[in-house]
Amino acid sequence: MAAALMLLRTDAPDSLSIKHKEQVVESVNRADFQVPALPLIDMDKFEKLLDRLERQIDQPPQNAVIGNRGEIVPERIGYKLDRSRFTEEFYAYFFGSGPSAIEVPRKAIYPRIDSELLAPLRDKPIGHYVTYFNAGNKNRSHNIALAAKAINNTVIFPGETFSFNQTVGMRTLKKGYLPAPVIVRGELSEGVGGGICQVSSTLFNAIDRAGLKIVKRYSHSRHVPYVPPGRDATVSWGGPDFVFQNQYNQPVLIRTFAGGGRIFVTISSSDMIEYKPREVPGMSKRLPEEISIETHAQKPKSD
Repeated sequence: MAAALMLLRTDAPDSLSIKHKEQVVESVNRADFQVPALPLIDMDKFEKLLDRLERQIDQPPQNAVIGNRGEIVPERIGYKLDRSRFTEEFYAYFFGSGPSAIEVPRKAIYPRIDSELLAPLRDKPIGHYVTYFNAGNKNRSHNIALAAKAINNTVIFPGETFSFNQTVGMRTLKKGYLPAPVIVRGELSEGVGGGICQVSSTLFNAIDRAGLKIVKRYSHSRHVPYVPPGRDATVSWGGPDFVFQNQYNQPVLIRTFAGGGRIFVTISSSDMIEYKPREVPGMSKRLPEEISIETHAQKPKSD
């Protein structure tokens, strides 16, 4: 960002109050931003001021979502610092032609999904699937619920692709995932975030039943019992991913529920969708056998 060489007004106020919603969020002094012995703005300090303001001012938009009772929770507009306008106003203050207090200029950021777009996507169920898990395994159940929540209310527009890893993100303790040190009949957990593969596998079967285009899908090296043979989708951060594409003429909506020992995934769209469902085998309600890693280490033949 280039700085113009201009004469400073000696009668201009030295301090500037920067306000947001009538509250002072920054108070700066002209001398702190002046290059020594020159009527120029120190751009390094000015960039740091912009960064501080962004951290205080920026507010991401929120998409409209479907609530727990089926109601639509309206979208919320987001805001970000208008760097260009703020720079103009700061220059006016610095060179003495502007006011000594300014309201932070913001740009509106509109959400990707609003209520008007979301409402009709509940009309036409096009795919669903359910799998079961041991609700008594608290850590694994917690991880399953957290991952299911991360993909809930996702809308995929025509031509777009969905990546499980990108949508759910890295499974870390900081994000709330817990260690789940169990082997579920051949599926070694991912460590922190164990149980995630049951979510991706349930999603895969719902997506496949809806007839959507599978782009990437990998099976475990051995059969896992929470889905029929060959119907799993293993995922790992930095490794295998589950990816599909919406090749239909309408957006599709993913809805998930995880609790009470089951994961339920539904795929829906508007009545205008032209889709071709596929036959997918269902799963019994029998709970998969779980073996702790410690027990497994003592009895290697039990897996």
